[in-house]
Amino acid sequence: MNGKQIAYNKKASFEYEITDKYEAGIVLKGTEIKSLRSGTCSISEAYIIDQEDEIFIKGMTIPEFKHGNINNHEPKRLRKLLLHKKEIVAIKKAVNEKGNTLIPVSVYFKGSLIKLSIAIGKGKKLYDKRNSIKDRENSRQLDRVIKDYNN
Repeated sequence: MNGKQIAYNKKASFEYEITDKYEAGIVLKGTEIKSLRSGTCSISEAYIIDQEDEIFIKGMTIPEFKHGNINNHEPKRLRKLLLHKKEIVAIKKAVNEKGNTLIPVSVYFKGSLIKLSIAIGKGKKLYDKRNSIKDRENSRQLDRVIKDYNN
């Protein structure tokens, strides 16, 4: 990712062990693009589905454009993701393995284009989540000790 971030799924790395990441384009309407440029979007309750040879994101919320008219978009409509054929085949193969799922990670600008970062993840067990919390708290405590030592 090398552009302005619009939305980020914080729970993705906590709930899932992420293995592979892909960058996908999104098929959007004009008012959706204008709404995203104002920086409003939510992917926290979104999920990715595959239908035949195409991949879609469902539940991604892009609010209606404030200055839109009768042609405004539907906020939670099904949106097609743009990927290469080889990537789609690799994703389908990975998802068919037991326990793997597709997770939307972030939405961001790449130049003038809007991209979605998706990842293949495996759900973490409760003890894995506890280990993640413990590691995070240990690193915070270590940072505090180093900061106090330097002062």
